[in-house]
Amino acid sequence: MAAIASSLVSYGSDSDSENESTSVTGVEKVDPTNPDATAHLKPLSSVPTMSVAVLNSAPEVAVKEAVETGTHLDPSLKEVTFNPTFETLFAPEFGPVNPFKSKQMSAPRNMLSGYAEPAHLNDFMFEQQRRTFSTYGYALDPSVDTHQVSNTGYIGAVDEAEKNKGLTVFETGQKKTEKRKKIKGGEAGEIDNFLGPWAKYIDEKDGAKPSEEQQKELDEITAKRQKKGRNEEEAPAEEKTILHVKDMYDYQGRSYLHVPQDVGINLRSVDAPDKCYLPKKQIHVWTGHTKGVSAIRLFPSSGHLLLSSSMDCKIKLWEVYGERRCIRTFIGHSKAVRDICYNNSGTQFLSAAYDRYLKLWDTETGQCISRFTNRKVPYCVKFNPDEEKQSLFVAGMSDKKIVQWDVRTGEVVQEYDRHLGAVNTITFVDENRRFVSTSDDKSLRVWEWDIPVDFKYIAEPSMHSMPAVTLSPNGKWLACQSMDNQILIFGAQNRFRLNKKKVFKGHMVAGYACQVDFSPDMSYVVSGDADGKLNIWDWKTTKLYQRIKAHDKVCISALWHPHETSKVITCGWDGQIKLWD
Repeated sequence: MAAIASSLVSYGSDSDSENESTSVTGVEKVDPTNPDATAHLKPLSSVPTMSVAVLNSAPEVAVKEAVETGTHLDPSLKEVTFNPTFETLFAPEFGPVNPFKSKQMSAPRNMLSGYAEPAHLNDFMFEQQRRTFSTYGYALDPSVDTHQVSNTGYIGAVDEAEKNKGLTVFETGQKKTEKRKKIKGGEAGEIDNFLGPWAKYIDEKDGAKPSEEQQKELDEITAKRQKKGRNEEEAPAEEKTILHVKDMYDYQGRSYLHVPQDVGINLRSVDAPDKCYLPKKQIHVWTGHTKGVSAIRLFPSSGHLLLSSSMDCKIKLWEVYGERRCIRTFIGHSKAVRDICYNNSGTQFLSAAYDRYLKLWDTETGQCISRFTNRKVPYCVKFNPDEEKQSLFVAGMSDKKIVQWDVRTGEVVQEYDRHLGAVNTITFVDENRRFVSTSDDKSLRVWEWDIPVDFKYIAEPSMHSMPAVTLSPNGKWLACQSMDNQILIFGAQNRFRLNKKKVFKGHMVAGYACQVDFSPDMSYVVSGDADGKLNIWDWKTTKLYQRIKAHDKVCISALWHPHETSKVITCGWDGQIKLWD
């Protein structure tokens, strides 16, 4: 700007030299040598000076360093994560003060209407005073500083309080009940002296009580009755058997245990059928049980005889071929029979019943060989399938134990006590060296024989109780009937892992221990259900192939004959056993 001004000034002096004091642009030249010209630029010494106070209107703000070192503390914080100093805790708040905030607004509040101080008052005392006030109009004065306080220490209807002597609702009610008790017949402590409502009509001379001799006689009779009843409960039921066929032996002296040769199929064969087919129709019904059938077992290896246990306390033996007659009835339990199990040869079998007895029977003669009990209900029983250990068997009990007995001595030789609920099933696996047990505790445990500590414990939060377990014909899989309406498959070798690809669904079994079985060629899985239906699944695809209405009530068990291609035997709680082909 100075350069432009000087150029303009020089231009004006060249054009008009006569007038040097004015320029073309109207800018007046100032002569620095002239004192009058610069006088207006100097401050007047005669004007009095005035000092102005410096006002800092910016609020006090915590600097970054102070915040980082933790000296600033937010007053709205509910908890402090470090140990502040006294100066930090009581330092003034940062920021401007709200000029419109009243004293009432600045007061601390812990509720909408203000600040409520904590009062230590029993809930019962509060409810007592509230009810007393609502009933009688008075209550104890909660505070001596209140303006409505009277000299008596009550608020509300003070006259009423003096009249009732300050009694509360509960206290006045208590007095009434005491009065009522006295009217009705005395206190509870005097119950021994209470002779009944007709006591006042009894003549004291005649006397209502028996004499000492009569009382002694009565006591003896009562003791005998109690002892007799207890002994009847503890004593085992009398065993007997009924033979239903005319001749026990045929013309060659062979009993019904002999495997028949003229049934059109080799029952002595070890090999399973090459191909199995779905059963289509019912071909026979075995009737004879008066109550529901609880379990059925086919004769070992051949399957020419069928053993059934029932809730009518009886066990029956049936023919599978020929006339399909009832051969023998075994009677010896006083309560429903829960489970049965053959030995390897089929000459003997065990029965477990709700009368807390396990009994060993001779299949041919029907005699009860021995009985076992530990005063608990046996839920399942199994012979050890090993040929060398046929004298040993195990039973799952209601007291969470698995008890091992020796048939020769009749004594308990081992107890497996690890389950947390009643034991439902016992299944031998791995060439009979181990056995698997399931329980109401929703777990599956694997045991080494004769070692009372489980070496494998399977329990998942999603698992349900599995009251029926069956080993597959090839010995590789365990089919477990789960209480969430599905059949789960566990590996029966080494790791006992759940096969998640093999889950069989579509039936309703919750609450019932419906027995599962496999077809001999491992093509199908069969099971009954709560609706009395027979369900058949494909093993490979787990698809539900067929549903047959088999029984009017629960179909509790289904067995596929080991030597037949399509024969399935079912039993139900309607008391019937049916053969399907």
